[in-house]
Amino acid sequence: MYVNKIMAYTNTPFVKVLTGVRRCGKSTILKMIIEKLKTEWGIPENRIVSRRYDSMEYEDITAKEMFAELKTKLYPNGKTYLFLDEVQEINGWERVVNSLASDYDVDLYVTGSNSRMMSSEISTYLTGRYIAFRIYTLSFAEYLTFKKSYESIADPKTELAKYVRLGGFPATQLQRYSQDEIYTIVRDIYNSTIFSDIVKRNQIRKVDQLERVVKYAFNNVGNTFSAKSISDYLKSENRKLDNETVYGYLEKLEKAYLLHRCSRYDLQGKEILKTQEKFYLADTSLRYSVLGYNSDTVASSLENIVYLELCRRGYLVYIGKTNDGEIDFVAAKQNEKLYVQVTQSIVAEKTEKREYNRLLEIPDNYPKYVLRTDEFAAGNYEGIKTMHIADFLLSSEY
Repeated sequence: MYVNKIMAYTNTPFVKVLTGVRRCGKSTILKMIIEKLKTEWGIPENRIVSRRYDSMEYEDITAKEMFAELKTKLYPNGKTYLFLDEVQEINGWERVVNSLASDYDVDLYVTGSNSRMMSSEISTYLTGRYIAFRIYTLSFAEYLTFKKSYESIADPKTELAKYVRLGGFPATQLQRYSQDEIYTIVRDIYNSTIFSDIVKRNQIRKVDQLERVVKYAFNNVGNTFSAKSISDYLKSENRKLDNETVYGYLEKLEKAYLLHRCSRYDLQGKEILKTQEKFYLADTSLRYSVLGYNSDTVASSLENIVYLELCRRGYLVYIGKTNDGEIDFVAAKQNEKLYVQVTQSIVAEKTEKREYNRLLEIPDNYPKYVLRTDEFAAGNYEGIKTMHIADFLLSSEY
């Protein structure tokens, strides 16, 4: 999916920028593109240059040295295909990429896993010259494909429960690992992101404060909260932290791609609201590897998974605010739109009414879904489609 999307821009003047949380598969996607260029496009080896800047080899390299070294590798009689992995490690890499793109016959692919990849510098140096691709951890369908290669898989509904718990970091699904082994791998990804991309880069001194904010955010996936609610919670634990600092931490977690911010959209006033946002994780396994597994959190993890799937499919996703409540997700893409309610199970008729009535209040004809994991009679209820979450994640109809 990603390779096809990215290669639609091969041999165009745009720099292809791949971003996403550490270890989500960006480097592998670059390798797949290189392979395709060689085997399907017939590009010879000497026209492809690949560099990985988180290697010790480039530890103290300057932007100037990076530029000089790459210049010597350019193919003299035609286009050079340049693949620059983890470029954020080089201070001033944006100027290097801009110079190469402006002055030489190159096709450029760049990856990175933190805020420097989407900062104002990129916009300044590469205005209108780059296309960003967000890479996510494995979708449910990709997770099943990975798993199939080393063991037989159960029916999708059973597998969904495992996917919620174990998440979709590609490295954890290359062979059969125990839950503890998976959480050890994910905790390592989490620690290196927190310490390299956030603490070190931003010179944060009060690491315990940052970790408390992280744990609060991880614990409150799918709940609307504000910097003030975190600040009040920390105050109750006798730890003083002002709203501004909390916002700063949340922003840094977002820029390291650990958290996704989901804004609320007022369906009546047709505007994005700036308060009471929700945050979702880059992968559900992050929560469990850091805080331990807790079955009470499955409902919000399912919501997290549906949110990521909609993002993966190119939708802009919001929480829908109605007159007297909320729609879990309003997802928009060009002139398409869909509304989604996610619920683990519906036990009372009152709950059922609430889930459906909120969708029925919306006076348009875009598709509306109630997604659940319990037993239910499939079908439509006044135009609202009820589906099992596993079927929705594997469906190609939206």
